[in-house]
Amino acid sequence: MALETTKLKREFTFKKDGVQVTLPDPNPEFTVDDVMQFYSGQYPELTTATLDGPKVDNGKAVYAVRTTVGTKG
Repeated sequence: MALETTKLKREFTFKKDGVQVTLPDPNPEFTVDDVMQFYSGQYPELTTATLDGPKVDNGKAVYAVRTTVGTKG
């Protein structure tokens, strides 16, 4: 019996103004840091954000983005 592997599609999620935002993977060849840089022009808060994950959910690797904008401490 052969072992089969598949590459999971990635998603990046974070909250902006209380609304959950899901960002698709712009390029599977990008590192997660490359993806954050790619989206930072549209979402400047991602430049100082951290990533949690990935967590596998419905066949996708989901990274939770933790933004530091608007938090104290």
